[in-house]
Amino acid sequence: MIAFSPVVESGWETVLREAKAAKIPVILTDRAVNVSDKSLYVTFIGSDFVEEGRRAGRWLQEKAKTLPAGDINIVELQGTVGSAPAIDRKAGFEEIVKTDPRFKIIRSQTGDFTRAKGKEVMEAFLKADAKKINVVYAHNDDMAIGAIQAIEEAGMKPGKDILIISIDGVKGAFEAMMAGKLNVTVECSPLLGPQLMQIAKDVKAGKEVPKRITTEEGVFPAEVAAKEFPNRKY
Repeated sequence: MIAFSPVVESGWETVLREAKAAKIPVILTDRAVNVSDKSLYVTFIGSDFVEEGRRAGRWLQEKAKTLPAGDINIVELQGTVGSAPAIDRKAGFEEIVKTDPRFKIIRSQTGDFTRAKGKEVMEAFLKADAKKINVVYAHNDDMAIGAIQAIEEAGMKPGKDILIISIDGVKGAFEAMMAGKLNVTVECSPLLGPQLMQIAKDVKAGKEVPKRITTEEGVFPAEVAAKEFPNRKY
């Protein structure tokens, strides 16, 4: 059996056909692939990245009710170009924010899911539009933490002058929330190991398994960070 997490969605058709021809079942974990024949893999276990984007958007919708009237300008730090999380988190977030004309995504650029690149891109956003930016939407916590550093170095207060919305739910995000620098993180749990091993056993035993298995996840605003922090496993 082969289980793997594809970094990008495309380019897997040939190798998956080889696995199928060799009668080796394939399980996708964490990220999906874009193939014309879905029978090339047994199942995909992982998060619903589109729903994560929607959850980020819904949190902002609620928060916007407490903000002054007028446009709410958003800058977006995208994940790795071509990756399933980046494509889907963008789509889910846009689906929600486009329902309200107050929301304007004024800049959107990849920060490659890294802290250093997130900081670098945020620095460029601030140079161009510092006075306009109301919200940062980062496709992961690492880029959000990089953006927080850039905002602080620009003499502004992250979480107050600029709202920060992020995805993943790592311990560093909870620490940033407890420090008042991050407003919310949408969970994307990496704890797929036990689920994966159970599915592998079921496949081996010839049992039917669902084509799509979604991990259970929540949304953690800053208000619950201190209480939730001791429970975090990653």
